[in-house]
Amino acid sequence: MRVVAKFGGTSLGDGSRVERAADSIASVVEDGHQIAVVASAMGSTTDELLDEITFEADNADRAEIVSMGERTSVRMLKAALAAREVNATFVEPGGDLWPVITDSHGEVDAEKTQERAATLAEAMDDTVPVVTGFLAETPEGGVTTLGRGGSDTTAVMLGNYMDADEVVIVTDVEGVMTGDPGVVEGARNVARITVDELRNLSFRGAEVIAPSALSYKDEALDVRVLHYQHGDLTTGGTSIEGTFQNLVDMEEDPLACITVAGRAIRNRPGILCDLSESLYRDDINIDAVASGMDSITFYVNTDVAQHAEATLHDEVVNDELLSSVTNESDFAVIRIMGGELPNRPGVINEIVGPIAEAGITVHDLITSATSVAVFVEWDEREDVLSIVQENVAISHDGVTRA
Repeated sequence: MRVVAKFGGTSLGDGSRVERAADSIASVVEDGHQIAVVASAMGSTTDELLDEITFEADNADRAEIVSMGERTSVRMLKAALAAREVNATFVEPGGDLWPVITDSHGEVDAEKTQERAATLAEAMDDTVPVVTGFLAETPEGGVTTLGRGGSDTTAVMLGNYMDADEVVIVTDVEGVMTGDPGVVEGARNVARITVDELRNLSFRGAEVIAPSALSYKDEALDVRVLHYQHGDLTTGGTSIEGTFQNLVDMEEDPLACITVAGRAIRNRPGILCDLSESLYRDDINIDAVASGMDSITFYVNTDVAQHAEATLHDEVVNDELLSSVTNESDFAVIRIMGGELPNRPGVINEIVGPIAEAGITVHDLITSATSVAVFVEWDEREDVLSIVQENVAISHDGVTRA
């Protein structure tokens, strides 16, 4: 089995933790497996280095300075492995085995990185590569960085490009938990979670694995998150399943827009639960929900629209804070899924701008961490679909203008 193991800053926080990491790596080697290691800077070294840059420094100098955290980590791990009679080689930008190369725009050059990752994989027959995470090499041979969560990105990217069987993210959490154990009593480990679920959690504050890293996961690559105290890299933790789907999709059936209006509706505790529960009791599926200060809108299939309107009307009559319900048909929804959509500046304009230029009105827009849903008149759906497909290209790391 070929494994890529990434050790986060906490898991390398001091000498004893470096030794613990080395023990777990040596155990994998002893069992006859190949392993490459990606190392973050020890503890909070990167932040400490950044805090000390109190002068004007250009990006190249800043990258060189902060790279010292990862450069130190790989040397510490390499030495600890040597003490255990494990042949290891530290790999950093500028070295012959360095794999991660960017293009002139600062983006990862996939072709060159794949070629170099294949060379690094061949070396695993004779040594354990210990690779600096977070860093990349520019076309000019300088150092640059992969941004926040860059060590996770390094690990999953290399796992993909080196044809690894599994990537293990070693961190300071027990895999993915049902809730924050510091806040929620009885939080427990989740054995399995999908890429879609985890990316949504990651974008909304769950610090488990960087969303950018999951862009490199494919079906053939297993990814697991494990606590650094677990010790055994081959078992335990949370398995991340599937792959994120990048696509443009149009709902096949027309939708109705059922809107409930009320005074300061968002300040009414439980109102969304009450309205949704009433639709649930009548076996009416909700396709999407949008809310405002004085209204909540439910999108449902048009064939149940009148039933939904009647159901919600009963709720309006029985709640003095609600005033009325309306039913408007027919709408289509086109969903753009993939990458870090709402977190990319200008991405909404990239999607909606060409639609507006065509003189088509966007009735509603609903975003999540991994998708944008555009609601338009049903008769204009094919035009909008063509516009989106023509003007928006989905790549592994998000939406870019075609």
